[in-house]
Amino acid sequence: MKKALVIVESPTKAKTIAKYLGKDFEVKSSFGHVRDLPGSKLGVDVEHDFAPQYVVPEKAEKAVAELQKLAAKAGDVYYATDEDREGEAIAWHLQELLGVRGERAKRITFHEITEEAIRAALANPRSIDLHLVDAQQARRILDRLVGYKLSPFLWRKVVRGLSAGRVQSVVVRLIVEREREIQAFKAQEYWTIEADLEKRGVAPSFVAKLVKRGEETFDKFAIADQQTADGLMAALAGSSWRVAGIDSKTSRRSPAAPFTTSTLQQEANNRLGYSAKQTMRLAQQLYEGVDLGAEGSTGLITYMRTDSVNLATKFIDEARAWLKENHADALPPEPRLYKTKAKGAQEAHEAIRPTSAFRAPESVAASLDERQLKLYELVWSRAVASQMTDAELLSSGVNVLALPAAASAKAGAHDTYTFRATGSTVVKRGFLAVYVTETKETLLPDLASDDALDLKEILPKQHFTEPPARYTEAALVKTLEENGIGRPSTYAPTISTVIDRNYVEKDGRKLKPTDLAFLVNDLLVAHFPNVVDYGFTAEMEKDLDAVAEGEKEWVPVVREFYGPFSKTLEEKEKEINKKDLTEEKTDEKCEKCGEPMVIKFGRFGKFLACTGYPKCKNTKPLPGEADAAAEAAATDEKCAECGAPMMVKRGRFGQFLSCSRYPECKTTKQIAKKTGVRCPTCGEGEMVERRSKKGGRTFYGCSRYPECKTALWGKPTGEKCPKCSAPLVFAKKDLIGCSNKECKYTRPTDAE
Repeated sequence: MKKALVIVESPTKAKTIAKYLGKDFEVKSSFGHVRDLPGSKLGVDVEHDFAPQYVVPEKAEKAVAELQKLAAKAGDVYYATDEDREGEAIAWHLQELLGVRGERAKRITFHEITEEAIRAALANPRSIDLHLVDAQQARRILDRLVGYKLSPFLWRKVVRGLSAGRVQSVVVRLIVEREREIQAFKAQEYWTIEADLEKRGVAPSFVAKLVKRGEETFDKFAIADQQTADGLMAALAGSSWRVAGIDSKTSRRSPAAPFTTSTLQQEANNRLGYSAKQTMRLAQQLYEGVDLGAEGSTGLITYMRTDSVNLATKFIDEARAWLKENHADALPPEPRLYKTKAKGAQEAHEAIRPTSAFRAPESVAASLDERQLKLYELVWSRAVASQMTDAELLSSGVNVLALPAAASAKAGAHDTYTFRATGSTVVKRGFLAVYVTETKETLLPDLASDDALDLKEILPKQHFTEPPARYTEAALVKTLEENGIGRPSTYAPTISTVIDRNYVEKDGRKLKPTDLAFLVNDLLVAHFPNVVDYGFTAEMEKDLDAVAEGEKEWVPVVREFYGPFSKTLEEKEKEINKKDLTEEKTDEKCEKCGEPMVIKFGRFGKFLACTGYPKCKNTKPLPGEADAAAEAAATDEKCAECGAPMMVKRGRFGQFLSCSRYPECKTTKQIAKKTGVRCPTCGEGEMVERRSKKGGRTFYGCSRYPECKTALWGKPTGEKCPKCSAPLVFAKKDLIGCSNKECKYTRPTDAE
């Protein structure tokens, strides 16, 4: 009997699945996509129903050739790619290339890589869902049309190297508009008055805030300035204090639903500081399988691209059994069920959860690196806690009356003033015993009505309203999901792209738009409003969902977008002049040739340039910005040669440190760009980006140099090679490879 061939995307996934199948199966990896649109041209025939012109990428040729040979000799061929649209498309492309159709071709899907799930999938094969394939094709073609048509337009009208995208440009718009809100924000002053009080002879003290004068309740801005605050302080001078009333109530907090792709990205960013891209890469590793020693390669979590919060009955039963053994007091009488609220959610999928509730994080800690373990702990605890009882909190409130002395009657002292103190304590931990969240407990002393109080201190405090915060990745993902923009599986690569393309830079965890982002966004908003319109982009997602459900054909959806888009592009090509966008006249004259200077926009922002170019190549920073840049460039670091302060300067390869005594002292030093990856040799330093002195090649070295001289030519991923244990690095052509030249191990970068 001929062996059956099972094809998956990654070698790790193949290794995990192979251990569950016997000698009658051969499990092979396609190493990701096997066909795609060409990289060198549009690859879409817009004149003939947008027919895609697929090619086999060079990096996939070897894998495809091997799979074709194996398929020719095999019995049944199982396309076991991921269960989403992307996976369905890969299965279809494989079928087209291998030529295996009819009864021999079997499509199988599974939500977790466990023996039970794999066996169940093999027993229930189906045909490839062409509606899902069409939805993926439509998205790919739409994105190609926008990218290949609009990006060159930006090159010609702004600066070379720019890119635009159907979802990418909307993300940039969100970040730019938030920044403009911040810039337009005007702070409003307000004051609060707080009293530090103590029950006579009883510690501890507690703080109460002024909330009322007589029957007048103070809103946030009632105490608008210092003069008003001083008047109230005068009125309160010499007051007597007593408890006017106490109230308390019990509130309940329910556990959150298990993770979806979006909520996992948000929580991993908020709690662990992981980017969306990093979160998805780590989740992919946990899904595809980790070597657990005696157990071999084992999938630890279910599929990480999902909109659903459903949980399998099997897992719910396991979680309840585990809770009965470990937290019986927090086990509800009935299982908890959750309903997905996200727009366009795919309810057929399941939430992200551990493949076994009994596999607690501590039991696999030795097999995971630090980042993998933290993410696994997050997934495991959230899923298990979703089946626990509510947490109960006791909220207490105390009203305190300040009775001004009769002697201060001038300031309205006969009024009474009410202060309010609140406290909160956890009565029953419930799900908090497993999934710890920030629950601030504030204890109040044991008080009773009419208790006399002593004033320890009373303080007026000045405040100013804060502008809206810049987006973090977590906040941005939440906004995108709430508005139905893109799909959760696209958020990570989209955010990564806008950072890589210099539209956005990270300020800590906050996303800050560059000058380039403002310029390109304003151009697109003014001339291509549909491309960056939130509602239009969300409607497009609904259309793609309808294609996936078989309710719409993909060609009319693409045509409806491309017709107006193409016409607008043609009009704007003639209408828009590059100089109008990127140059601004000034009254300044060039000190070298006397020609007028203009403000131009370049790769690193705005600068002054001579209009006599190319005869005169004089450029310089804008006057106001030059001073600010110089001030910002000063550092606390001292020159190793002469002891003078080092300054931040910008050169051909970006920023670097230079001695402030230049040209007398020509000491320079690179500014290390951190990778977040610990040195694989010493374990103490961090691998940072550097440039070689000869040729300016980028490499990655230990931050403890010269004590540790570890260096890699590729950016490290933080993983070890499964073949030789050398560090893995990001290689060319979307591959991850071994840094050991003698080891030929490679695999595709994780699909985001």
